[in-house]
Amino acid sequence: METKLFPYKDKYPSIAPDVFIAPGAKIIGDVEILEGSSVWYNVVIRGDVNYVKIGKNTNIQDGSVLHVTNRKFPLIIENNVTVGHAAVLHGAILKKNSFVGMGAILLDGATLEPDSMVAAGSLVKQGFVVPSGKLVAGVPAKIIRDLTDEEIETIRQSALNYAEYARISAESLKNNDRV
Repeated sequence: METKLFPYKDKYPSIAPDVFIAPGAKIIGDVEILEGSSVWYNVVIRGDVNYVKIGKNTNIQDGSVLHVTNRKFPLIIENNVTVGHAAVLHGAILKKNSFVGMGAILLDGATLEPDSMVAAGSLVKQGFVVPSGKLVAGVPAKIIRDLTDEEIETIRQSALNYAEYARISAESLKNNDRV
């Protein structure tokens, strides 16, 4: 299998044993990923000039880019977070049970409170706080409305679904004699 983890200076990624890392993903430097999480195809996570911490049961979907700002903004992603395909997260904080839609961009100091959602294609500006229970959308992102109880449950279910997808994918790759 290909190399997926790389040092930066004296820092090396710390990955829980059950984390699924798909082929093509690259994880560099001061990165910690906790149990039950998944990093999908062609994701890049760079903890070079600051740290990245990813909590439990969080999924970082295909083609996403995660980075930090030197000595100013680490990237902190808590438990049960879903980061959609091709998202760009830069020095932000994503609290538990938050959801980032496909192609969304979060800039330095942006914060997603628990049970919040960023719509696909949105740009969350520096320092913007997405309140708990809210949907933001647009360029730049603005608060659109309250999330329904059903939407909040869907966010939570997304994390559970991806834990299962990761388990199945890991098993499939392990059993694939064509790799």
